[in-house]
Amino acid sequence: MYVDSHCHLDRLDLAPYGNRFDNFMDETRRAGVARMLCVSINLPDYPAMRQLVDAYPDISISVGVHPNEKGGPEASEAELAEFAGDPRVIAVGETGLDYHYHAAGSSEWQRERFRAHIRAARAVGKPLIIHTREARSDTLRILKEENAAEIGGVMHCFTENWETARQALDLGFHISFSGIVTFRNAELLREVARKVPEDRYLIETDSPYLAPIPHRGKPNYPAYVRHVAECLADVRRIPEPRIAEQSARNFLALFKVE
Repeated sequence: MYVDSHCHLDRLDLAPYGNRFDNFMDETRRAGVARMLCVSINLPDYPAMRQLVDAYPDISISVGVHPNEKGGPEASEAELAEFAGDPRVIAVGETGLDYHYHAAGSSEWQRERFRAHIRAARAVGKPLIIHTREARSDTLRILKEENAAEIGGVMHCFTENWETARQALDLGFHISFSGIVTFRNAELLREVARKVPEDRYLIETDSPYLAPIPHRGKPNYPAYVRHVAECLADVRRIPEPRIAEQSARNFLALFKVE
């Protein structure tokens, strides 16, 4: 059985499932996905996301504001902590830094938002979901300055080098691999996947984005998480069911899910 540790179920194209979320859930379960973490990217959409998954105890949720989200008032530390107090919420994020679209020099608002998320996560004692793109130094620096090691979390959709992974691991973070690890040009990332300790890796889809080979370029779905597991099994030279079992165990331990 698989755990998809990061997906955006409120953004899926449900046309292949007759535009019915219950059909999607039935087929996803039949594909062997036992649990999913539906990840928030902004607060205006959070109530609808929360309602969408409310009837499904095998779907956990997070609350947070993606670093690329702009417009509207900033979420305060207190507001984030209030939302995160919901027992259904198991993590704060996704949060972090993304300098691909917003250069470092003009992104102090991102850094302040990131700090607010870390402080809220520490206040409620729940792990962080970290997004970092072209911002590895600042991401690690702020995690250290804000004592994020106290609550840990996951570096989601990891695409950085081993040195970045090593520093994140030293801070108590897990490393999560998405469909990107299956791409032909991702050998350096597969090298990271070989090195991450057995008890510190997760697998995810980030669906509906970043579909793995053989679905690259098409909409992504949680059922495709098995392709990520298969890739990790190949690079770590262990049976694929062991990847599925270990990544699920790591997820439950990190997010304190029974």
